Amino acid sequence: MRVRALQHVPHEGPAAVAAWAADRGHSLQVTRLDWGEPLPAVADFDLLVVMGGPMSANDEALHPWIVEEKRLIGETIQADRRLLGICLGAQMIAAALGKRIYAAPAPEIGWLAVRVTAGAARSRTFAGMPATITPLHWHGETFDLPEGAIRLAETDLCPNQAFEIEFDGGPERGGALALALQFHLEATEESVRAMVAAENPCATGAGGAGALPPEKALLASPAHYAAIHPFLHAALDALVTRPAAR
Repeated sequence: MRVRALQHVPHEGPAAVAAWAADRGHSLQVTRLDWGEPLPAVADFDLLVVMGGPMSANDEALHPWIVEEKRLIGETIQADRRLLGICLGAQMIAAALGKRIYAAPAPEIGWLAVRVTAGAARSRTFAGMPATITPLHWHGETFDLPEGAIRLAETDLCPNQAFEIEFDGGPERGGALALALQFHLEATEESVRAMVAAENPCATGAGGAGALPPEKALLASPAHYAAIHPFLHAALDALVTRPAAR
């Protein structure tokens, strides 16, 4: 399995996604858009992972590559590839599918519980998840749910925390499958330290002003990371397992 990650800023890399890929024997390449590297061709990957960043999916005038990245997401779906979006990446998937991206009522920053919806039981990637999980949040915007998507998780502040959407590729192909996570199941202590060092751009970005939780609370204990990574691995394993031809 060829995994390609799109990285937008130095402090939001693949983190635990890289560990999952190495453990499963998948190859992983990272395209550094913050270094000006060109977007890959769809033929170069089987799974596209769109990482987070402090910019908005609406910032096309500030970051012209956002237009091309949305195009690549659309091409990934058309080519029956697999797709994972994390935080900004989730919003980019929603935007590529024609949905609004807009300021949340307030930023969500910290280790906050999400409720797994009843609909998740019929999804490929979240079936079997517990009723609640407690990942890291670091966002100031939210999105509308694409048509045909299964809403997987919610909070009171942002009901659309995660979704899965499957696209019919025809009788001989499994079709594209996309998983969008507003939160960070891929967080590691190293990745969170990098986010903290970047001075919490979400607190002063498009989502409006918000207080940064104490650094100690954001970094959390090893138990926090150990608790969320099995959920990430299970979701990714399901995401890349192509169903039998219909």
